[in-house]
Formats: sequence, structure tokens, C-alpha cells
Amino acid sequence: MKTAFRTICLAATALIAVACGVTRPAAPSQPQPQSQPETPPQSSEDVVPAYLQKGDKIAIIAPAYTTPFENVLGAAEVIRSWGYEPIIGSKVQKLYAGKYAGTDKERASDLRWALENPEIKAIICTRGGYGTIRLIDLFQPEEFAANPKWLVGYSDITTLIEMENCAGVAAIHGTMGNTIAKGGEDATCQTLKSLLEGSIPEYLLPSHPQNRLGKATGILVGGNICTFAANLDTWADATARDGIILFIEEVEESMHHIDRLFNMLLMRGLLQRCRGIIFGEFTDCGSEFDFGSMEAMLNTYLEGYDIPVLCGFPAGHDKVNMPMVMGVPVSIDVRSDSATVSFDIPGTKNIVDLR
Repeated sequence: MKTAFRTICLAATALIAVACGVTRPAAPSQPQPQSQPETPPQSSEDVVPAYLQKGDKIAIIAPAYTTPFENVLGAAEVIRSWGYEPIIGSKVQKLYAGKYAGTDKERASDLRWALENPEIKAIICTRGGYGTIRLIDLFQPEEFAANPKWLVGYSDITTLIEMENCAGVAAIHGTMGNTIAKGGEDATCQTLKSLLEGSIPEYLLPSHPQNRLGKATGILVGGNICTFAANLDTWADATARDGIILFIEEVEESMHHIDRLFNMLLMRGLLQRCRGIIFGEFTDCGSEFDFGSMEAMLNTYLEGYDIPVLCGFPAGHDKVNMPMVMGVPVSIDVRSDSATVSFDIPGTKNIVDLR
């Protein structure tokens, strides 16, 4: 009697599951294909926003952690000295939970204001920290695509860069308001300013012992690995597109945590879509394993792949943070004595020799 009752229950459960569109998972006899984001990128490369003209308005917003208001004012003053009109978001002085620059809705409202305002031609974030992952579900890709404009940031702002890229708009992985506030005269800030004005950097780089030689061209995606790995399988997962050059940087993370995150990418077939890799700065990261360096550890996964790897690109959390255009074709040429990184977008060429 119990067996018959159990059989009837199982049959009923199966009928309900079919009616609701639920199926039992396939037997894990071999790796199963990973699901794709709900809204995968539709184009091979992203729209390049218009370059800035003197007098254009630049929004300054704080979509993640808060920062002292004097830093915001300092960044605004430098931007004004560059010939642009800074417009400070109305929520940048907010504080929520002791860290965030306002609630999720408040931070989202400043970002939405900057996106929708046709007079604003670029958006510069004050700092990263944490919190932009909480904004993904508050936006749709169409909001970024409707009025393409430059968005600048790095670290936790990687999420917003991915949101722009997945909406088909190029963005800039580059320095933010806290650094610009220090004067804006350093090479990092000046290269960013030139890029916003249409002077496209072509980077000349020294050799690195962990480089893997070769040439490749693909769509540049990535950024801070702790940030973009958390966006896997969301609509803001830019690593889901094909033919990519992957960029990775990190700060204050252990080797084993970065190893774990890299494996998350590998198990979703990233290397099958990847034409090359750029490793940026791994600032103050761990050394608990005897690999010698973070690049050496990550290179152990690449031995079976014929793709070039460029190590030591000066972008991330160290003193030099050169801007990179994300979501557009980038070419890397890794040679025994040097390397180059160039972006295939309209503009005048700006040779930046970092050797």
C-alpha cells in the first residue's frame, strides 16, 4: 500500500513539474553546457560614444561606496580646469549602512539621471569599493543603449562597465574622482583626458617573464575579477560573448580566492571563447602558494591553449592605472622583447611608451 501510494505521489509530482515547465536535471555523467545570460550581447563590438568637446558636461556620481565630499569637489575642480562643466549627482553625499553612498535606489537614481540627461556627455565615478552588483536588477540594457555616453571607473565599477558593454556601449576602465582630485596632472589622468577627447592610446610595454608570445585581436572585456566573476550568468556578464580578449586585475585578495574565481570562469567555457589574456596589476595580493607570482599560477591553466598572454599591464589598483576601452576590438602583440596594446576605434593615435 505504501509503495503504491508513493508511486502515485511521484507520478503526480512529475505531472505538476511538466505543467510548470520544470524538468529534472540531466545525469551528471559529463559536463553540461552552461546557461547563457538572459540578455546576451548582440553585437561583436560596442558603439563608441562621441568624444568630448570643450564645455561639455560631465556627471560625477557615487554608485558604490561613499567618499568625502571634498574629494568630489576636488575632482570637479580638476574637470573644470580641463575645460568641461562638472555636474555633481544629487546623492553623492548620502550615506547608507555606514559605507554606501546612499541606498541602492538612491545610487541608481543618480546613475539613471546621468544616463538619461542628454546634456551629459560622460560619467565619472568617484570611487569603487562595493555595491554596484546591487544595481544590476534595477536597470535594463536599453537604459544604457538609449543615449550612449562614456562611463569611467574601475574596481567595483567593473559591474557598470559590463552593464554598458552588454547593452552595446563602449566604456572606459580608468581612474576615478578620488585620484583625479589629486590634481589630474599625472600620466594616468592625462591619458584618460586625451582618450575622452578622441586621442586613442597605443601602449608600448616591456617584456615580462610570464608573457606567452603571440598576436591576437578580440573584444576587450573584464576588469576586477572579484567583481565580474560575481556577474556570471546575469544580463551583465560581458565574458559570455565570443572572440574576447580577457583583462584581469585584483587587489588585496589571496591566491586561492583568485584561483577559485578563475576556475569559475573556466568551468563556463571562457577559454574556448578567449583569443588572448591581459593580466593587469595584482596589488597587495597573497602569495600563500609557491608559484612565485599570481601570473605564474594562472598560467598553469593556459598551457594547453595557443593564446598570447600579456602580463604586467599597468592598470588596476597601483599608482599607475592606464585607461582601457572596454567592449571594442583590441589587438595585442606579445614579443620576446616587448609588447603592444592597441584599440581599433575611430580617433587619433596616441603612442604611450611604458617601457
